[in-house]
Amino acid sequence: MNPINPRKLLHSKWTAATPKNKEKHFLVVEVKYDDDGSVVLCLLEAVINQRQTAVNWRDLKNSEHWKQGWK
Repeated sequence: MNPINPRKLLHSKWTAATPKNKEKHFLVVEVKYDDDGSVVLCLLEAVINQRQTAVNWRDLKNSEHWKQGWK
């Protein structure tokens, strides 16, 4: 499990454990919060081709799929 603080998600770096389409390194480019302060949108951008993908931020906690930083 990767420890994540939802307030520090923006501009954090992630590495996909099983890259698809040569997209291995990602950067969180947008995070939106609701009125209660809960994350409602987490947008990842692939470094290699700038393709953006929305993910559930809790999925980033799964260390079988994501690793913190660029490795």
